[in-house]
Amino acid sequence: MTHLVISGAKVVTPDGVIDPGWLEVENGTITAIGSGHPEQSGVPVTDAAGAWVVPGFVDIHCHGGGGEAFTDTDPLRIGTAVEAHRRHGTTTMLASLVSRPVPELVNQVAALAELVKDGLIAGIHLEGPFLSAARCGAHDPAILCPPEPSSIRKLLAAGDGAVSMITIAPELDNAVNAVHTLVDNGVIAALGHTDATEATVLPAIDAGATVATHLFNGMRPLHHREPGPIGALLDDPRITVELIVDLVHVHPTVVRLAARHAGPGRTVLITDAIAAAGVGDGVYDVGGLEVTVTDGVPRIAGGGSLAGSTLTMDAAFRNLVTGCGLTIREAVTACSTRPAALLGLSEETGSLTVGLAADFVLLDAELRPTGVMARGEWVK
Repeated sequence: MTHLVISGAKVVTPDGVIDPGWLEVENGTITAIGSGHPEQSGVPVTDAAGAWVVPGFVDIHCHGGGGEAFTDTDPLRIGTAVEAHRRHGTTTMLASLVSRPVPELVNQVAALAELVKDGLIAGIHLEGPFLSAARCGAHDPAILCPPEPSSIRKLLAAGDGAVSMITIAPELDNAVNAVHTLVDNGVIAALGHTDATEATVLPAIDAGATVATHLFNGMRPLHHREPGPIGALLDDPRITVELIVDLVHVHPTVVRLAARHAGPGRTVLITDAIAAAGVGDGVYDVGGLEVTVTDGVPRIAGGGSLAGSTLTMDAAFRNLVTGCGLTIREAVTACSTRPAALLGLSEETGSLTVGLAADFVLLDAELRPTGVMARGEWVK
């Protein structure tokens, strides 16, 4: 395993920015962090020359990348998607699945569960099929259905502990009971793709839902006389809000308003990326729907709804700082620390802390990655 020291950097720790600072890595773990320059110890030193060192990014909502989607059951293709995002600094991620019939999802979950055991991905997120047809976005409305107890049981059983999060529209039949079931099984209940009123959202939050799936997108809009899901989810201290900061899904001013209101403790950046991330424009399949990517923006063929993104986490980080005006430390919390905590991984990753995994990203002055380390090994 790699044993080295990164020196001359701006090291972003939970306690602040150390500039200049250094950190030591040994056997896949951060073993020391300090200010100034390290003492000569015979350990190879990498001079980061004023670069930022931030924790590896944690993406809790991603459908694919590198030309591949997580709906594929081929481990090599799934690995290609993971590596495409790892090169952009994502060292921990959930594999998100789009709406499909429950028997098909059961097979996909079972295949991904093996890769969770292998450590390639941290868990599975099911974005559907328990969504509102009125706010389905790039999900096939013909497939959507209420979260029946038998469906929930089958999906959780197929995952054998690998399902980390399921998104549900709270207005559907049995939605509140489903939230209770997820929470009782240690699964994050997320609310999204919903046309609900505030009064319908609140019981699901009371039942234990803790995440807003890509706030603003796939939701009844905020209205000053009916806050709807956006108002309810953004204002409730129990809810962590996902934001897609590609500067297309959500306007920078709205990102700033939401992030400022929710604060660092409740704001998480996601990519919601599809297979096109890291590849480019073209025609792609997303959950059986034809999606056209033009100038990096995916839409259902024919100019329809936005269909995920081509975002990577380094770009989301950069956009939050340079496009929306948040600080580097706020971006680190939103891209790394808070999502790691949400997944229960704070004792493993998500911050530059002695004893945690050596997951970090070197960023230049323009906040573009110049190096990525995952579990103590440089990513090619």
